Amino acid sequence: MSSTPTILIVDDEAVVLSALKETLERAGFPVVACNSPLKALAVLAERDFAVIISDQRMPEMLGLDFLVESRRLRPRASRILITAVLALPTIVDAINRGEIFRFVAKPWLREELLATVRNAVQRHELITQNEALQVETQSLNARLVAANTDLEAKVRDLEAQSLRLDGLNHQLAQNFDQSLELCRRIITTYDPILGGQTKALVEFAAQMALTDSFTPAQSHALRTAAWLCDLGLIGVPREMLRAFRTPAAQLTERERTMLHAHPVYSQTLATQVDDSPEVGEIIRSHHERYDGKGYPDNLAGEAIHWPARCLAVAVGFVESGLGKNAAIDAILAQSGRAYDPEAVRLFLKVSNLVQLPKQVREIMLHELSAGMVLANGIYSPHGLLIIGEGQALSPGTIAKIRNHNQVTPINQRLLVYS
Repeated sequence: MSSTPTILIVDDEAVVLSALKETLERAGFPVVACNSPLKALAVLAERDFAVIISDQRMPEMLGLDFLVESRRLRPRASRILITAVLALPTIVDAINRGEIFRFVAKPWLREELLATVRNAVQRHELITQNEALQVETQSLNARLVAANTDLEAKVRDLEAQSLRLDGLNHQLAQNFDQSLELCRRIITTYDPILGGQTKALVEFAAQMALTDSFTPAQSHALRTAAWLCDLGLIGVPREMLRAFRTPAAQLTERERTMLHAHPVYSQTLATQVDDSPEVGEIIRSHHERYDGKGYPDNLAGEAIHWPARCLAVAVGFVESGLGKNAAIDAILAQSGRAYDPEAVRLFLKVSNLVQLPKQVREIMLHELSAGMVLANGIYSPHGLLIIGEGQALSPGTIAKIRNHNQVTPINQRLLVYS
């Protein structure tokens, strides 16, 4: 099929029809010529044309009537009427009603005719393109409506799923909390003192976990480990536990080995509640010492997981069996040996066990900042004064403190004026 628009011409006069056909074909237009309007209507029923040109006076049918009928068959085609005599009101009315696009007066001029035909072809192309765009737009709109409907349905499904997941997560959280509480009750049933210690340990761990000293995952693991770290002690005979709490207790090597293995047992049992590796690592290490003399793996310093170093301080305080002040003194005495000094500072800061003057507050080593004024002097473990009381901190003095801590850990509390 030719890409050039085809033109249908109708005229009962053979000479005129031939002249029209030759003129248009010379201009590059494919042409179909008919000498009968009735035959032309039959042709129009079979195929489409861009332009239909008709003479007005024909014996079978007037050209205007033919063009009106052709409009019914091919509404997109541009219709041109060629006439010698026709009343102007009739032509104007026909153009206004859309029955013809233009009219050409006889005798027609070649350039005028070709210009009219080209305009008629452009009109047909615009109408055809517009209809195609309308069809495509309607199709896109229908697809968009369907997509929006589908999207709304998916959004409703996602909202419903989100609600179900929220419910399930809430239920899981409740079940998890109930599992932790059940473990504490088991411990309490086995040994009431041990159950009380677990409750206190959980409270201290929760206070530490609220600070910015831990990642969210570490905070969760620290709280969970506090609930479960002594679960392995239910395998230790009660008499051994009671003996272990007395200062003069003399345990055999076998009994001491059994007692020192309880972090490993606790780690194994804890996987039934929370199988997170981090929880297990904290539980296993909560009796390690900063100086490497703890158990079960003799880890030292930063080789011990940071939350485990913090939990160890709380465990030392709770299990000391001493009064509050004596227990704090014992913790401070072991800072830098049994306990990480920074972990000790964190524990004392959040536990509120020591009543400080209103204008004094406790901070951690990493919280030191320029402009702070020390409320106590900072000494090395050997008693050497590093920074005096009442001295305002500068970036240089802070760097000096931190460098000294890298070489010899500062194990005392850090107090500053508010």
